[in-house]
Amino acid sequence: MESHDETGCQAPDRPILCVNNCGFFGRVATMNMCSKCYKDTLLKQDQAKLAASSIDSIVNGVSSSSNIVIDPVVASVVDVQVVQVGTSIVSTEPSSDSSSSMKIEVKEKKGPSKCTTCRKRVGLTGFNCKCGNTLCASHRYSDKHDCPFDYKTAGQDAIAKANPIVKADKLDKI
Repeated sequence: MESHDETGCQAPDRPILCVNNCGFFGRVATMNMCSKCYKDTLLKQDQAKLAASSIDSIVNGVSSSSNIVIDPVVASVVDVQVVQVGTSIVSTEPSSDSSSSMKIEVKEKKGPSKCTTCRKRVGLTGFNCKCGNTLCASHRYSDKHDCPFDYKTAGQDAIAKANPIVKADKLDKI
């Protein structure tokens, strides 16, 4: 058998702890890190390279995969008009020299949800009725909040759709 001096490999005298102080043991092959910390480090390096290349391609207008020069989409300054109602933004419309204009709708922020009958705050425990109202536990039934939704007609329609009329053809008498 060959000795360790001939092969050039030496075993460490004692185990090496991970340099990130995570409590696991590291190896020289993984830069004295445990396998999890090493994978995280490689992932961060890949993300940094990807971000740098994407920023470079945006700034220079060069595609990193095929090195083709791409014309920037917007060559002029974009003016953004904001229409503000109260404390919530309703919509924004960027205008530019390009042929297509984009309209962005921003969802209006609602206040706390309240029962439509007694105005009690219901939060996440509110009940949504078929009439479209949010109700508390005491007003959730249709007879407690004078619901305008017609449950009888809706039930009849559901039964009619589920059970179509089957009519057999008349037989010729022999």
